[in-house]
Amino acid sequence: MSIVRIENVSKRYRLGEQEVAALRGVSVSIEQGEFVAIAGPSGSGKTTLLNMIGCIDTPTGGRVVVDGQDVTGRSPDQLADLRARTLGFIFQTFNLLPVLSAEENVEYPLVNIQHLPREERRRRVAYFLDMVGLTRFAKHRPNQLSGGQRQRVAIARALATRPKIVLADEPTANLDHQSGEGILQLMKEINHHSGTTFIFSTHDARVIAMADRVVRVSDGEVVGEESNR
Repeated sequence: MSIVRIENVSKRYRLGEQEVAALRGVSVSIEQGEFVAIAGPSGSGKTTLLNMIGCIDTPTGGRVVVDGQDVTGRSPDQLADLRARTLGFIFQTFNLLPVLSAEENVEYPLVNIQHLPREERRRRVAYFLDMVGLTRFAKHRPNQLSGGQRQRVAIARALATRPKIVLADEPTANLDHQSGEGILQLMKEINHHSGTTFIFSTHDARVIAMADRVVRVSDGEVVGEESNR
């Protein structure tokens, strides 16, 4: 069953007097539980496409359906609610809050979930920090952690809300080879055991090789798809 449907989506931006087409009639369907790479060079439109799925940006034309909900025409509050309930985000720059410890960073998105008791928040934080192998670093702040450890905190934070979909924008870009390999293996294991859908924006050959399916994007268009299954 499709958890994401992109139907003939276009996106245009105005840059002064010019209009720039970031996406041109893109259609993609992603199934529940897939591990998908959206691959292409810088400026190809892959991050814009990921932002459409993440309800961070809205299309100029076409439809975006996430978890059965057409996001077109939704209010900012409705989109924020959909993001909070359905989506987790992992960024190449980690986006951790420097003044918070690892456990506080993981707990941060849970604070905004209504009717989630403090005890359940604490239980989830402990569970997901253990899942990413960082229990003994729970009290450390980001500047006391390596790049790979910070990305593991970011993964735990993304998973803490129990999202159906995790969106990862170049998650290995700022990591050394060994850390990047470890992060990818961890996400693949989570995908395999929990059925969480992972969608990557990437040009990393390691991510592309590990994906179930690769969607190739160039100049704002889908130019091919490959299955690695």
